[in-house]
Amino acid sequence: MTPLSTRLSSHSNLAQLSADWLVAGVFQDSPVEAELDGMLGGLLTRLRESGDLTGKHLELVPLLNVSGIAAMRLLLVGLGNRANGSRATWHDAFAAALRSITGKKTSRVGLAIPETVSPLAVGVGALQGCFGPGIRKTEPSRFAPDELILHPAIDEALLNRIRAEGAALTFAKELVNAPPCDLYPETFAARIAENSRVECEIWDENRLRTERMGAILGVAEAAARPPRLAILRYRTAGDAPTLALVGKGVTFDSGGLSLKTNDQMADMKCDMAGAAAVVAAIHAAADLNLKVNLLGVMPLVENMPGGRALKLGDVLKARNGKTIEVLNTDAEGRLILADALAYAAEQKPGHIVDLATLTGSCMMALGTEIAGIMSNDLKWSERLQATAKQAGERLWPLPMDDDFAANLKSNVADIKNVGANRYGGAILGGKFLEQFVAGVPWAHLDIAGPAWADHDSPAKDAGGTGAYVRTLIELAANYSNSN
Repeated sequence: MTPLSTRLSSHSNLAQLSADWLVAGVFQDSPVEAELDGMLGGLLTRLRESGDLTGKHLELVPLLNVSGIAAMRLLLVGLGNRANGSRATWHDAFAAALRSITGKKTSRVGLAIPETVSPLAVGVGALQGCFGPGIRKTEPSRFAPDELILHPAIDEALLNRIRAEGAALTFAKELVNAPPCDLYPETFAARIAENSRVECEIWDENRLRTERMGAILGVAEAAARPPRLAILRYRTAGDAPTLALVGKGVTFDSGGLSLKTNDQMADMKCDMAGAAAVVAAIHAAADLNLKVNLLGVMPLVENMPGGRALKLGDVLKARNGKTIEVLNTDAEGRLILADALAYAAEQKPGHIVDLATLTGSCMMALGTEIAGIMSNDLKWSERLQATAKQAGERLWPLPMDDDFAANLKSNVADIKNVGANRYGGAILGGKFLEQFVAGVPWAHLDIAGPAWADHDSPAKDAGGTGAYVRTLIELAANYSNSN
């Protein structure tokens, strides 16, 4: 994982914090911060009284000529109501603030964090605002500052958490934004293997045949670039149960013979966002020396048309012996995850989580900001939902009643990869995957909506978002202590 170019530090004296910009959070339903207002001779109070500063969430008020502080410029960012504050709202506010000032080169940016606001949310959010998707532009449009300085001072352990989480999010976004001519199964596998503190095993197509990975091989059959399976192991918690993380890694999805339209295909370099989240989170766990046992499994393929392509009516045999009738080659993510989940379950983990940009149906149901969660274990599902909320992300449970599985019955194989109609498509994807976890407590996160942003917004750049990296890091940080 590439280290961040921006350094992180903290400072105990706000008046002496020398910077090109000082970014200060302001609440909508609370008085302005007395310390900063006093340094500025009551300026914040006057702005509030005149209506030029409301504190509304994501409001940005730049002040270019201020006295009383060492910083050259001041940017006030609205945090919304204090009572409704959360890691998500604070993260987005400081991400928006840094997005607004990184169009020009800066050396140092200070972050004034109000009392009760999480420094982790502020620091990680600010780092996300520093790094845009245009890394291959001949002329950069964004310039990350050399240093971010947090006030008040925080301990080194928390600074390390901010560094690692910010680097992981940036790494995941970089992977998702990479063009498919650069990022394909072999090159993605090489990026996965970069962290020397994590054991990495890469299976090529010959090993995949030996290991009975028939579903992965079937999807990859027409692609000029061969498939890979990446397996990561990070073990520092002795005999504690292992948490298995499985991520879908379709580096480009044309739909195969069930060909997508041009509009549908345009952003399909993002179909490996689940794998990107898994590798980024495991690398972060290693960087933080978390006491946890992690297993990462990432099937990597291109889904392409061609003379050798998977055909409608073909039957594949997955690693666990189940046969799958393929009736839509654009439902390929669940096929490669079938083999990956079967392998993960064989390793006897305590729990499994898979992440996949699996269905448009989930986006139709939940929009673009919330992932669907489907699980065979209610307590595990609830724990993941609580962890996501703590990390500033959102999950919504979808039903997994047994009658949904009836729609996947095949006349010629054990199961088919799509239902007889388009209804309940996200749930059918989850019910399909459930057949390959061998009863291990498992949850499937359909991240199709949150993993990719079609347009810029105040807090986000268009492109990969790094969705659920924060959730996985939070889960890993607490897993061994709470089983």
